[in-house]
Amino acid sequence: MLQAVNPVIPGIAAIAPELVEVRRRIHAHPELAFEETLTSDLVAELLTGWGYEVHRGIGKTGVVGVLREGQGTRTVGLRADMDALPLTETTGLPYASRHANKMHACGHDGHTAMLLCAARHLAATRQFSGTLNLIFQPAEENFGGAKAMMDDGLFDRFPCDAIFAIHNMPGRAAGDMAFRTGAAMASADRVTITLRGVGGHGAMPHFARDPMSAAGSIMVALQTIVAREVDAQHAAVITVGSVQAGETFNIIPETVTMKLSVRALNADVRALLARRIEALVKGQAESFGITAEVDYDYGYPVLVNHAEPTAFAAGIARQMLGAERVETDAAPLMGSEDFAFMLEARPGCYAFIGNGIGSKGGCMVHNPGYDFNDDILAIGASYWVRVAEAWLAA
Repeated sequence: MLQAVNPVIPGIAAIAPELVEVRRRIHAHPELAFEETLTSDLVAELLTGWGYEVHRGIGKTGVVGVLREGQGTRTVGLRADMDALPLTETTGLPYASRHANKMHACGHDGHTAMLLCAARHLAATRQFSGTLNLIFQPAEENFGGAKAMMDDGLFDRFPCDAIFAIHNMPGRAAGDMAFRTGAAMASADRVTITLRGVGGHGAMPHFARDPMSAAGSIMVALQTIVAREVDAQHAAVITVGSVQAGETFNIIPETVTMKLSVRALNADVRALLARRIEALVKGQAESFGITAEVDYDYGYPVLVNHAEPTAFAAGIARQMLGAERVETDAAPLMGSEDFAFMLEARPGCYAFIGNGIGSKGGCMVHNPGYDFNDDILAIGASYWVRVAEAWLAA
């Protein structure tokens, strides 16, 4: 069994308290997708002070810090997300969000601070040979900031032989890590269905064409796609999250709008769901004598970790933490991540670090009571340093 060395690099331990304060400063001033101006200002200021070549405005508010050392030709990209969520914080912490309906409820403040901590150490020690690209990404939450950065030429301007990212995970022991080769997180698509019938008096439905009845039938029938058309060994989810229609008790509405979330862990299953949802909805609508429009918004693709970079990253974690603290075949998650776009363009690995269990770090993300566990910041930063130094070994 691999025995852990001290997981925290001494140089990281010395500077971690300062970066905890940076994390809390970011936490108190959360910014939503593509609005991360104060956060990107802070990131750029710190990176510049540590000697990085700083590039701004990539994907609107994204920042890339570049550090070159030695004669090595290898390149690597380390990515952290910066955006907050439209949520009102209830933690009551001294550094809680000072802005209503804006909160770092997914730990992106911690991800940013972890990478900044590693950035400072790597700039001070320079124990690598090659090019280090630190990618501070905006708008991970629902808006595809990764793709926006790529559309602005991210990998053309800053070539990366491999890319790596990390996300905190409440419910896993603080500092423990998890990896998975292959499909690790689901695709996420949004569907808006508009049903159009003929409105009428609730007492005389025979004069109307009721889209509400059709909506009820469609809502139930959609689940047969997953239950009867998707291979039982493949995960898929169709969730009807919103049904909007009508204004009062006794009027049959003319239109109904349904909003769906559709997820899959396989690209072929994703395509099947898209085909079958449209066919089922239109067929059901026709059977009720109404019409249907299906607006299918393809969102984040399946996040697929590449074998070699994942084995490399998991090996770093095992050496650092000990084998008993690193899961190398973690179950896939039905949540989604726009780092998937980057992994379609470059080989790499998306990993998880435990945020804690119970009262310290165990509150699930996207919850108003969540907070990033500062105890894992130095561990995550040490992981980043070891990944960079090993990938860019002199």
